[in-house]
Amino acid sequence: MEPTELMLTAARTAAVYVLMIVVIRALGKRTVGNFSAFDLLVALMLGEVVDEIIYGDVRFAQGAIAIVAIAALTYADSWLAYWDHGMEGVLEGKPTIVMRDGEFDREGMRKERMNEKDVLGHLRSEGIHDMREVHLAVVEHDGSMSVLKQPWAEPAQKGDVLEDERKAKERAIGDGGTPPVDKRTDSPFAMDGQRVAHKRSRAA
Repeated sequence: MEPTELMLTAARTAAVYVLMIVVIRALGKRTVGNFSAFDLLVALMLGEVVDEIIYGDVRFAQGAIAIVAIAALTYADSWLAYWDHGMEGVLEGKPTIVMRDGEFDREGMRKERMNEKDVLGHLRSEGIHDMREVHLAVVEHDGSMSVLKQPWAEPAQKGDVLEDERKAKERAIGDGGTPPVDKRTDSPFAMDGQRVAHKRSRAA
């Protein structure tokens, strides 16, 4: 390969690097976090375009337009998900319950194609050694698993043992032990995107 071509490859690489930094910074931290199915698709598409530009298979201007178009679609998708027009469930997916009150949720496991060992492995990674401690185990839209413990399995908080912290807790949430629906991470809106809970949340 001629030195001139090597220099051009290096120059295209530097230009693409700068362009991708600008695009990623514009799209925000979510772009470099855990991948959802849509995020993975975007990453694959960007990777293919970047490869074509660096090796000169397409002109830089053409590749830049493709990268900007993909970024614009990603940006639009994030706003549609934010405004909740039903696109989040289509593009990002919904959380899936795979364990409920210490028992496997077979329907959710079948949907996510997970067996018992998969679920138990995730629970161990969360420090859970007794299934009975689990209220809900949920596969999130990015493929990670989150675990909500039974109230009796939660560690003690300062508000449970210190008088000043207990009073501060009562001022913040009252003396009720159960949070309202619009504050729960396992509410119908949080799990299924139901609009009723969302409206309550906005009203609050």
